[in-house]
Formats: sequence, structure tokens, C-alpha cells
Amino acid sequence: MIDSRDTSSQVLTLKFAISTVRVYISRSDAEVQGLQTATKHAGATRLAVDTGGTFTDLVVERPDADVRLYKRPTTPANPIDGVLNVLAAAAADLGVPLAHLLDGSELIYATTHAINAVLTGSTARTAFLVTRGHRDMLVFREGGRDKPFDHRRQFPDPYVPRALTFEVPERIGAQGEVVEPLDEDAVRKVCATLREEGVEAVAVCLLWSIVEPKHELRVAELLTEELPGVPVTLGHRLNPSLREYRRAASAVIDASLKPLMTRHIEELERRLREAGLRGPLPVVTSSGGLVHAGTIATAPIHVINSGPSMAPLAGRSYAAAGAGDETVIVMDTGGTSFDVSLVRRGEIPFTRESWIGEPYIGVLTGFPSVDVRSIGAGGGSVARVDDYGLLHVGPQSAGAVPGPVCYGRGGTAPTVTDASLVLGHIDPAYFLGGEMELDRDAAAAAIERDIARPLDLTVEQAAMAIRNVATQRMVDAIEEITIHQGIDPQRAVLAGGGGAAGLNAVSIGRRLRCERVLIPDVVAALSASGALLSDMAFDARTADWRTTADFDADTVNRLLDTLEARCGAFVDETPGVVSSRVDLFAEARYARQIWELEVHLPVRRFASRADVDALRSRFDALHQEVFGVADADSEVELLGWRAAARCKVGSDVLPRVAPTGSPIQPVRRRWATFEEIGTVAAAVWDARGLRVGERHEGPGIVETPDTSVVIDAGATFELNERGSLVIDPHGTETRQPR
Repeated sequence: MIDSRDTSSQVLTLKFAISTVRVYISRSDAEVQGLQTATKHAGATRLAVDTGGTFTDLVVERPDADVRLYKRPTTPANPIDGVLNVLAAAAADLGVPLAHLLDGSELIYATTHAINAVLTGSTARTAFLVTRGHRDMLVFREGGRDKPFDHRRQFPDPYVPRALTFEVPERIGAQGEVVEPLDEDAVRKVCATLREEGVEAVAVCLLWSIVEPKHELRVAELLTEELPGVPVTLGHRLNPSLREYRRAASAVIDASLKPLMTRHIEELERRLREAGLRGPLPVVTSSGGLVHAGTIATAPIHVINSGPSMAPLAGRSYAAAGAGDETVIVMDTGGTSFDVSLVRRGEIPFTRESWIGEPYIGVLTGFPSVDVRSIGAGGGSVARVDDYGLLHVGPQSAGAVPGPVCYGRGGTAPTVTDASLVLGHIDPAYFLGGEMELDRDAAAAAIERDIARPLDLTVEQAAMAIRNVATQRMVDAIEEITIHQGIDPQRAVLAGGGGAAGLNAVSIGRRLRCERVLIPDVVAALSASGALLSDMAFDARTADWRTTADFDADTVNRLLDTLEARCGAFVDETPGVVSSRVDLFAEARYARQIWELEVHLPVRRFASRADVDALRSRFDALHQEVFGVADADSEVELLGWRAAARCKVGSDVLPRVAPTGSPIQPVRRRWATFEEIGTVAAAVWDARGLRVGERHEGPGIVETPDTSVVIDAGATFELNERGSLVIDPHGTETRQPR
């Protein structure tokens, strides 16, 4: 039998559970009605836009037709201009008015606008209200240092300065009892100070509000009365986590983004509607799902890692379509950053340690997200030689403005793109399908001035050095998520995405000893393509503490009923659902330990002690896998529960790029420089002229209108039936053990 508690404890626990059930993203009645009217658009054209630091990517998927890819430079001053520019380019290419392309279409939007605002400090002036005596919650953080013996490294200032952190006289106890009543007069005085300080947003995180939220709710009412129009984020609603710092961190980040993202989404929707969009406008979240644009204003923290979260989904899908690979290293190389993730056993990787910036030094978001590691190494990464004669590439980027030197837009610092152009890996007359001509002479002059002369190298040697340093930085990032976690990259497929992925994907595969490198036909817009494969997502979550030894099945089952009912309502109101599922999870840890793991429940409801033991066994196995140790003799503490609804609204068919035009020449030659063999008259294959299953050998370059794939000497490749390049980076070489 399962242990049960006395009646009073059950009542308290149930109150604890139900009072803290919150959805990550809520929806208004008007939005639901809008979704219902959008049902008629099922089967219509689907558009996916990914706004990156350098380029804005668009994937157009029309009914009964292959997809088309488009790129236009991102417009940092107003990213929405870049969205409309790339949509206009697609409409012109398809020979239809923009309004015709948008009418009846669904447009999926992924953006880096939120995280860029956090990184650049351009968020709203935000105040933080806490329980009296806990003003330094954001300063104390959770401890931890990545370099514990480097005492010169200082923790950054708190996300909200201490001068804008205010104490509220009140206290709720751990059992939900009122230890100290809320002093409403004191709250009103704080509001007066906030008004004088010109505060634009407010976050509230009171102790034990996840157990009894009435003080936090009343503070919100007072803020609304005293500061009308100022957005407020409540910690217990946004993130019902047992950990105060995580709840606080997510609340202040979310509040600081509300004014900015509300304006951004409202302007995006207004301009798209004016341009002719009539269908839904889902937005990609950090967890890899889709929510409707109108809900983002209520919780903008969910789009912090909007764009990068889609690459693992796309990489997994294309790798599985090629050879059923379950371990996939997915790299997405754009103009500004290099994003890498690891798909294991076919599962998209998630992390609860989602940081903005460096771990421990940066800001913890407090939310789980798709586990994507990013470094400043993309096509626009700037190369420089320091005072000691060492070559560095990144993390600084030329971005979209002014861009690499070869763009001719005012850039003066040499970049990876400039180096690739000098090496002959990029055709200056065929960049972006010939829409943008690059200046090779300007790129060569910049490399000679800043890199070749200081290092006493030729221009080609300097360009190759830039490429090699960038490649090694990428290899180091991949080894962090593979070798350092016990994964042998030799047994994984390397899937490349992003406009700059093909420039050194084969070299990366060689250094990692990967057996296969996969370059999908959607490589230049991998993340945007992943958005077409994503599901509408909805999470309901609650905090509720108990142990496997003292387990009240009736209370837990009622809690799960509530969570699953909310997910069921979401599924019912989502139009055009092809299929759906609701998964249940528990947050667990060993007794007296610090870090939790989220474990998938082995049963829908707990009917016997055997069900609890099954959950315990699953947690032990997960702990062994993640931390390399399991403790079968310790109790397991269960801190929270989550129900996740996912609704498939699109097709399961992988997007495939439509061939446009005819090959310029199936195979031609141009001078290009390769590592080890130098400069040769290399073969250049037009991807549109390749035949499925026909094997080719490097050195050479495969060109598409959107990217170039460098095939190093000795590597071999062929086109598979799915339209992806399957490359053996070792080819004719004899594979040597690492």
C-alpha cells in the first residue's frame, strides 16, 4: 500500500498544489476566437522566418510543392524591416504580390530580439519587489564558479540594481501560513518611489508565494492601481519553482522584456496584417514549441532562445531520414554565432541550466530550454592579431551592419567570410544566388594589412589561418557537449546548418573523426525549416514537495488530473490538430541534494506502490546517466510536476528545397586553396546538377544559391534521395584511431 497522510495534511497539500498550477503561456478569449477562425487556413502556405544577427531567413512551404529558401540582411535598427524585405523578395521570386503570398498563409516567427536586448542592456528600467530582509536575492544567486581559483573574476552586477530593489513588509511561511501580514501602506509608498524613478516594469517575488500567493496577488493589484500601464510579472505565476533565485531571475528578466517585446510583437503583427497576412502568427519558444504571437507579451522570457531552439529539431529529422541516426551533433553556423547541440537516442536535448552569457557569470533564466551552446564564431566573426602576435577569431562580429569587408558596406576588419572568399571557397559573383556581389580585392587587402603582415604570412596563408582558428573553436565547443559528457563523436553524425556551415563542416568532421557529415538541402535556413516541423506547445506546472517514502497517491493523482485537464483544454481549442500528446514529468532529486532532474513519469496515475517504485527506478537510471552515480539507498524527493501538451498542426513531411532554374554548369573549375594541398584548380559542382547516389571526391566545392560546401581533399560525397549531401570526411584516407 502507498503511505497516506492525515486529513489535515492532505488538505494543505492539495491547496499547495492547486494554488500553484500555472501555465507557461496563457491565452485570451479573443486570441482563442482568432485561432478558431484560422482553421480555414489548414493546408495553406506556411512561412517560417528566422531573424538572426546577420541574415533573416525565410522558408516558404506551399501545398503540394517543395519549399524555397530566401535570405536578406537583418536590419538591426528594426528587425521587422528585414522580415518584410525577405517576404517581398520571396513574393517577387514567386511572381505574386506580397499580399497574395501572405493571404491565407501561416507565418511562424523566430527571433533573437529578446536575447539581444538582454545582452545589450536595452531592456526596460525595471524594479524588483521582495520580502523584507531579502533584498540581495539577485546578488547571492546560487553560487558556483567555472574558474574557482581565478579570484580576479568578479560576479556581474545583479540584473536589477540594488537601488531599484525594494523590500515589502510581509511574510508567508513554508506551510502557507501568514507569518507577517502585508503592509499595504508600505507598498503604496514603494509605488510612489517607483513613479519618481521612472520605472517601466516591475517584478515581484515574495517568499513562499508558490504555496500561498495572496500577498503577491495583492501587491500586483496595488501596483496596477498606483502605476497604471506599467507591466508586472509575478514570480509564482511565471515560474512556480521552489528555488527563490530562479523564480526571481525569471521574473526580472520577463518584466524587463515586456515593454520591448510587446511593442515588437504588436508592430510585427500590425505590419504583417497591413501587408496582407490573414492566417495565424505562431512564435517559436526557447523550449522548441510554438505559441501564438499575442501571448508573448504576457511572458516574453519564453522567446529568449527562440531561433536556436529549432536547429536540433531539424538536424534530428534530416539525420533520421538519411540513415536513422540516433546520435546527431547539430551545428548551426550563422553570420554571428556558432550554435551546437547534441541529439541522443533521438531525443531533443533540454537543460534546466539555461544561461544568458557565461555559466555562473551570466544570468540564469530559471526555465528549461533546448540545450544549445553558442560561441562567437560565425561567418562574420572578426579576426585580429593581439600584442603578443597571437591570432584570434571572434567573439566580436561584423554583424549585418557594417558586415564583412567584402560586403562593401563600410566594414574594415577581416572576417571568416573574407577569408573564405580569398581562399576561393565562395564565388564573389554568386553570393546569395548572384544577388549580392562580393569584393575579393577589399577582403584580401584587409587580411594582408591586419593579419598577413603582423604574422609574416602570405594572404592565402593568413586566410587559411583564420579558417583554422575558427574551425578549432567550433571543434572545442562540440567536444564540450560530446567527449566531456562521455559521448564519442566518432559514433555520431555531424549535421550542418546555417549559411556558413558548409565552409568548414568537413574539416570539423575530420578533426572529430566523425564517420559522416550531413548537409541538408535546407542548410542555409536550418532553424527556419525546423520551425515548420515544430508543434504547438503548452505547459502546466506546479510545485509540490514529497518523497517516494512518504507518497500520497490520491493527492498526486488529483494534481495530475488538474494539470492534464488544462493541457486537454489547450488541445481542444487548437485548430487544425493532426495529432496530439500530453506527457507528464516530475522534478526529483536525492534527499538533501541540491540539483533536480526532470524524469518522465512511467504511469499516467499512481495506483500502487509498484508505480512509485517504477518512478524511483527511472530516476536512478537517469541520475546514473547524467551524473555517473546512483544512490539506491537514499530517498528521492519530488519537488514539482509538469504536464506538457504538444499538438502537431503541420505535415510530418520534411521540407525539401525546390530546384530553381537550371545548373550554370554541372561541373566547372576555379582556383581554390585547401589545407595540406595548397591552391589547385578545384572542381565546383552546382548542387542542382548532382544525381542521387553518384559519388564524387574532393578537393572541390558544392554550390547552392545560399551556401558553399567545401569538400576537402580526399573527402567523398553523394546526394541522397532526400536531397541532402552525405559526406565521408575521410574518404580515401585511412582512418586512424584518435
